[in-house]
Amino acid sequence: MKSPLLVVDDEPVIRYALTSQLEEQGFEVVAAESLAAARAALSNETRFAAAILDIKLKDGDGLDLLAEVREARPGLPVIMATAFGDSERAIRAMKLGAFEYVTKPFDLDALLATIARAVETPAAAPPPAAEDPSVRLIGSSPRMLDVWKAIGRAAASSVPVLITGETGTGKELVARAIHEHSDRRAGELVAVNLAAIPPALLESEIFGHERGAFTGALARREGRFEQADRGTLFLDEIGDLDVPLQTKLLRVLEDGTFERVGGAARLTSRARILSATSRPVEPGEPGVTLRKDLYYRLGVLRIHVPPLRERRQDIPALVHAFLRDAPPPRRAVSEAALDRLTDYHWPGNVRELRHVIQQACVMSSAEILDAADFVLRAEEPPPETETPRDLDLRAALDRLELKMIQEALTRARGNRAEAARLLGIRRALLYARLRYFGLDREPAP
Repeated sequence: MKSPLLVVDDEPVIRYALTSQLEEQGFEVVAAESLAAARAALSNETRFAAAILDIKLKDGDGLDLLAEVREARPGLPVIMATAFGDSERAIRAMKLGAFEYVTKPFDLDALLATIARAVETPAAAPPPAAEDPSVRLIGSSPRMLDVWKAIGRAAASSVPVLITGETGTGKELVARAIHEHSDRRAGELVAVNLAAIPPALLESEIFGHERGAFTGALARREGRFEQADRGTLFLDEIGDLDVPLQTKLLRVLEDGTFERVGGAARLTSRARILSATSRPVEPGEPGVTLRKDLYYRLGVLRIHVPPLRERRQDIPALVHAFLRDAPPPRRAVSEAALDRLTDYHWPGNVRELRHVIQQACVMSSAEILDAADFVLRAEEPPPETETPRDLDLRAALDRLELKMIQEALTRARGNRAEAARLLGIRRALLYARLRYFGLDREPAP
């Protein structure tokens, strides 16, 4: 018999099914239906190989127990499970040192593989940190869940992070989320778009200059490294950095020291470096000018932000979020409009979607925006590697679920408890799905 596993879930059916499957795999299982029962089990049993812990429990938040376990038993790998695709909880779980974060309904084979990895390789324990509100990234798709988890891991460390992704995917928002969840959040996040500053001014912008260093330098000026000391420096479009400045940046990464332009004094910066690029910077790629040694120093951790066309199921939530941000009157979109927006290839990604929504709200006076209200570029066919929309089961199920929820709310005249009853689900699950689709705010009176 293998070392026991702790399964904590307040749903009897899930608890029984998971226990049965794990026992078939040769595990001894201790099942608990609450935080109190889990704490009792942990105090009575010291041989647990791993724990599978639900986040939403009737007597509290599973993340609180995760924090306790990471402090008291740092060698115990904890797999957090939830039916709620919540970015804040995913980030916090990974930052607190969860081995993995999985969503319900479980893919049993994937869960068993995760448990096997957890038993073989116990998780390390990063220091716990206080919860802080996340910046506004939106999405609950599997691709975005990977981003949430990566943000949590990155926030728990201070190593450089390289964020990759197409223009408009939200790379700066990822950087802000890392900063806001890290122990540097009391410091400043200083962002520099390297592609937007003329090369002749870039060195002064980053490292500062002394008075008289060049024509027009009438006073000493601090650079971005000094401004970000004890905080975070975000270097956007790092692939555009001139080669001479790459050498100077590499030295800061190696020993934390630099000089202002025109100065001889050696200065020190403790800024954490996050960088991003929308074009290839990997060594050996055609046209890449980024030094290989700098590439590896900047990318100790790497996070890829997927393009919107690869996470189409997030589009309804994004659309409703951008509609909430629009000026009054409150708007909605028709089913045909949502279908058209979901079909579109979005070469400009989330940024383009936001602009399209804003434009429609300005140009149309309708309360319900229809497909014709949205001005899109020439509608390009998706890449051949993409799943055809008529075979995208997850996106189709999302559209059907959204339609059913809206119909239930209409029949219940907005009463969410009654809508949950009509749908045959728990009220908490309905609230979670409303958040997923961006419908969690009460309608304006």
